[in-house]
Amino acid sequence: MPIERQHAADQFARRFGQSPRWVVRAPGRVNLIGEHTDYNDGFVLPLAIDRAVWIALRPRDDRRVVVHSVDFDEGRDFSLDELVDEAGQPRNQGDGWIEYLKAVAWSLQEAGHDLTGWEGVVEGDVPVGAGLSSSAALEIATARAFTAAGGLDWDSAGMARLGQRAENLWIGLNCGIMDQLISAAGQAGHALLIDCRSLGTRPVPFPPGAAVVILDTGTRRGLVDSAYNERRAQCEAAARFFEVPALRDVELELFERLAGGLDEPAQSRALHVITENSRTLQAVEAMERGDLCALGVLMGKSHASLRDDYEVSSEALDAMVESAQAHPACYGARMTGAGFGGCAVAVVEAQAADDFSQAVAADYHHKTGHTPAVYVCQPSSGAEVFAGEEG
Repeated sequence: MPIERQHAADQFARRFGQSPRWVVRAPGRVNLIGEHTDYNDGFVLPLAIDRAVWIALRPRDDRRVVVHSVDFDEGRDFSLDELVDEAGQPRNQGDGWIEYLKAVAWSLQEAGHDLTGWEGVVEGDVPVGAGLSSSAALEIATARAFTAAGGLDWDSAGMARLGQRAENLWIGLNCGIMDQLISAAGQAGHALLIDCRSLGTRPVPFPPGAAVVILDTGTRRGLVDSAYNERRAQCEAAARFFEVPALRDVELELFERLAGGLDEPAQSRALHVITENSRTLQAVEAMERGDLCALGVLMGKSHASLRDDYEVSSEALDAMVESAQAHPACYGARMTGAGFGGCAVAVVEAQAADDFSQAVAADYHHKTGHTPAVYVCQPSSGAEVFAGEEG
């Protein structure tokens, strides 16, 4: 049994006096390329990482959810019958991590699923606020827990949609579908090209001889309070200008012909999305032919566009990317996630990953004074459910 799964089961047994019925897992993610394209109906190329949220649980005979967070050393509970107010609106009490579980329960029930209460423990090793989708991992793990407890069918795309709805309408972050879908549907050894309009997916083998290194700048900015929602509104305004459903429908030729009539900053935001969609599809082709150098060039162009056109990078992210790109083992690097802080991602020669990690961390610390965290990752599978005991 994997160490993390065993630890979650042990924590459950310590708290509840017996083994859990199930242990569920949902991974975080890193996005290789395709940033801020998801809510524009575009293309993204994430991979699920080998860091995850785990929930060990057993069903209850009432409609309460009772959960202890190992990471926060805190127990919370709620009733499945008290998730909306008298007007039928979501009853978000702004009460920390438990709101993500309540949000998923609300979203599932709103979609017509008959839920069963459960009790369990939750823990994870996805860094919070680092742009690695710790919230989506928690949402999808929670959905997996409810489907296990209630004997519900698991549909990756459908559950991803409900996780996204939970974050949009309960948490208040107007995110796209990418984070929840890669957590639900990732494949080991592959990135996943996602068409964010159709939710169609295509596994893309990660080239042998390369490693993904996540470079956490040690800086954070909360997305709900950041300019994330503002960027989305600017993209929607640009789509209205071009008279299309979403920026995914605008070709570069059309943009160049008409963009002079579009005010800034919407013009720059649209340019990023349009060119990023193209870069993402080119990156798939590069990976499929094993051309890591071409992939790296596209990653570098992506970062420059996010920095200059979308304006979601930061001094720390720029410094980290510069440090990574300067190392001889690096094929390419870019900021990843929504931006304003958090992580960069690099694709490097696998045999040099440890040297790369140490050298880049030292150089970044020298430049900024921040102490980074570095994770060498492998593409993992999406959400899973296991019996609580072996056999």
